[in-house]
Amino acid sequence: MQTIAASIMCADQLKLEKELRDLEKANVELLHCDVMDGVFVNNLAMGPYVLEQIKESANIPLDIHLATENPSNYIDLFAPIHPKYISFHVEASNDVVRDINKIKEYGIEPVLALSPQSPIEMIKPYISMVPMILMMTVNPGFAGQKFNYKVLDKLDELNALMETMEHRPLIEVDGNINQHTIPLLLERGANVYVLGTSALFNKNEGTYTEKVQQLRELFKSEEFC
Repeated sequence: MQTIAASIMCADQLKLEKELRDLEKANVELLHCDVMDGVFVNNLAMGPYVLEQIKESANIPLDIHLATENPSNYIDLFAPIHPKYISFHVEASNDVVRDINKIKEYGIEPVLALSPQSPIEMIKPYISMVPMILMMTVNPGFAGQKFNYKVLDKLDELNALMETMEHRPLIEVDGNINQHTIPLLLERGANVYVLGTSALFNKNEGTYTEKVQQLRELFKSEEFC
């Protein structure tokens, strides 16, 4: 079963409450919340006050993605919001095991994130410690980037590493996820699909409900190919 997560950074920030209501109507299952520090990535996004308000206003669980240096500091800052997931980049962590355990201590599910240029070997020692891996299919920082097809090979590597695992982590994918890239990701066992400007928050005709339904139909059709 595939899960749809909406990248709330890409929503209309001046109409955020309406956006949340429309996403609820569309039965989106997660709100993907990018936190950026201007250091790990060359952009700034989504502080704790905004996410607190989103958590209070929406009935959709939060999936917080820390695209930051020193994620340990940000775990303490965002954990009181009580999201379902907090992901952090292994490239940015000084102590991956410590940060995984810190998230768990807050009663939150930890996720390891990996940028397109980073090798799978970086997360290999920690895969069994987390319920999900976030594979970025674009460089974190900005919406609207081109899909990095080299990540498909990395997904094959990841699947090979997890082949014999009894409790296999979910695979989350983020970056230009749309009707063209989804079939390639389905082939490689991706479970959670983060939708941004290319599939959901665009100016194409149709409501969020209609767009989400079209993608769910795509999931079903590809499963039987």
